[in-house]
Order: sequence, then structure tokens, then C-alpha cells
Amino acid sequence: MREVLPQLLAWWEAGESVGMGTVVATFRSAPRPPGASMLVGPDASAVGSVSGGCVEGAVYDLAQTVTASGTPTLQRYGVSDDDAFAVGLTCGGILDVYVEKVDRETFPELADIAADIEAGRPVAVATVVDHPDPAYVGRRTVIRPDESPTGSLGSQRIDDAVRDDALGLLASGHNGTLSYGPDGERRGEGMRVFVWAFAPAPRMLVFGAIDFAAAVARVGGFLGYHVTVCDARPVFATTSRFPGADEVVVEWPHRYLAAEQEAGRIDARTVVAVLTHDPKFDVPLLEVALRLPEVGYVGAMGSRRTHDDRMERLREAGLTEDELARLRSPIGLDLGARTPEETAISIAAEIVAGRWGGSGEPLGTLSGRIHA
Repeated sequence: MREVLPQLLAWWEAGESVGMGTVVATFRSAPRPPGASMLVGPDASAVGSVSGGCVEGAVYDLAQTVTASGTPTLQRYGVSDDDAFAVGLTCGGILDVYVEKVDRETFPELADIAADIEAGRPVAVATVVDHPDPAYVGRRTVIRPDESPTGSLGSQRIDDAVRDDALGLLASGHNGTLSYGPDGERRGEGMRVFVWAFAPAPRMLVFGAIDFAAAVARVGGFLGYHVTVCDARPVFATTSRFPGADEVVVEWPHRYLAAEQEAGRIDARTVVAVLTHDPKFDVPLLEVALRLPEVGYVGAMGSRRTHDDRMERLREAGLTEDELARLRSPIGLDLGARTPEETAISIAAEIVAGRWGGSGEPLGTLSGRIHA
């Protein structure tokens, strides 16, 4: 929903009704992840995508029907019509799409949720998308850390179970469909609840105010990261040199990273790109970074010679082999990159591969499922 939220909110504020289809579960090589949404507006326009074009026509028609009837529907789209699914996906995947009517009456919490997202406050939205009793389908609760939930899914038992699991999804920044028994039984089946987890954007910390950093900052922003560029040299660390960064900080890198960790602003989704390739900056910074249990990725730029020298300095500083094994250096995948922009793509590719367990090999040389 995040990518279509501005248009959805505009129609909602105008008092219009909108049909919204959301991917709530995927199997095999489905083209869009859970949480991807498509709107069918009051002017019959389509906004967003649930499948990259494979089933948009069918979802469009279903959204119009649901808007007219007000009855939410969970629809599965799969490999082919021969398998009794509504529409085939040429990619061979399967996806479940939940289609609902959205307006001020059916989704009164939308404006507050949008305000949370805009302000970077974590919020989760849990919706019953499947239940043996159709009266439960469409019930919604809004969950915020350290606050009582808004709304109910039908019983205290359901609300308690879903809140605990939704807070876990919120902490990891992942959307997901949860399964329970009809009254929230942990080991039961029959009820499915989709959770949108609107966590603050993951952080990309780029150290070293060089031309490569500007390119990495642009790519990081494109991938959805909140990008910070940090360098101790004020003449280089300026917002005019890094328009793609969300913030530019003048500080010694190791001090900045340690302070961010102390303030609780580093988590498992945080990626650290060390581009200074200068020992007086690199070594103290990597001493801090490689000892952070939460950080998801640490990469450092430099030649093979620079890498070997850096590793020796880090060993002398007392880092263990297990800590050193976390370092991705020289940074990036082997794409043959030359320019800052090409190098930024190679760094981004390594970050994405590490996040999802990709091999970095050409897909054409591999077999089996594309998406693990």
C-alpha cells in the first residue's frame, strides 16, 4: 500500500470509494511481494500493480465488483486456467490477492496511518482476509509499539495473538500473512490475517564524501533506504555534493556510528558502506561496525592491496576472525564496474544478494526457482 498511499489518501479525503487489491501471499516465482497494491479509482483509473501486468485486468474487474458490493474477496491467481485458478501468471508463480472497498466508512483509520508513515513512526495494520465465518473478513486492527491496538479482529484472543506476531513483523520490516484457528488458536487453521508492517525506512550509512558516495547514495535512495553520508571533512561533506542523500553529517565516522548505535538507531536492516579507503578513517570505523551485532551489511572499498593492509591493521586492533568474516571487501559484486555509477550498482547488487540469499550468479546459468 505504501507506493499507492498518496493517491489512495487523496480519494479517501475527497469522500470517494476506491477498490484496492493487495498481494497478501506469494508462492514460487510470483512477480510482486506481499503488500504490493493496485487501486481502481472512482474515475475508473488504475494506480499501482499487483503482478507487473500478468493479472491486472482480472484484479481491475474484481475491484470494481467489490467496490459496488462492498464485500471483500480473497482471490488466488496461479499457473494456468487448467489448474482452476482464475488467471494464469506467465512467470509460473502463484499469488493471493485480497480485494476490498476503501472509503471513510470501511477504513476510518487511514489518515492516522498515513500520518504515522509520513513521520516515520512504526505502525502495523492487520486485516482478516480469510475466515470460516465471512462476517470476520475485512475486520481490521491498527497496532503501534507501546500503545493499545485500535479496532478488533473479533475477540481478545485473536487480538492478542495477532498483536504479538504483528510487532515481530514490524520489528523486521516485513509484511506477511499469519494463520490461526478461527478464534486465534496458534496451532489452528482457517483464519488468515494479513499484516502491513510500516516500519521506518532501513538505513544506509555511507562513509567517505567522494564521488562514488554520491552514486551509492542515489542508488540507496532508489532502493528505499534512508541514506546518510558521513565524513569528517566539512569541505567535502556538503548537501550540495550529495543531493541524493537524506542527510549529510560532518563527524569522525567511528564516533558517528558508535553514537547511532548508542541511540538505538542501528538494526539488522542497516547497511554500512565504507568508501574512504584511508586507514585513519577505515580502521577505527570498522572496529565499531564489525562488532555491532545488529548491522546487516558492512562493506569496504579498496584495492586488493588496500584490503590486505586493512585486514592486518584490524587484526592488530584485536578483531577476531569471526568478526573479520563479516566484512565484504573489496566491496561489491564482480560486474567489471569502472564508473562511480557502475560501482554503485555492484555494491547495491551485493547488498540485495545478501539480504535475500542470492548467489550473485547469472540467472541463465542456474536452475530451479528464481525466488527462494
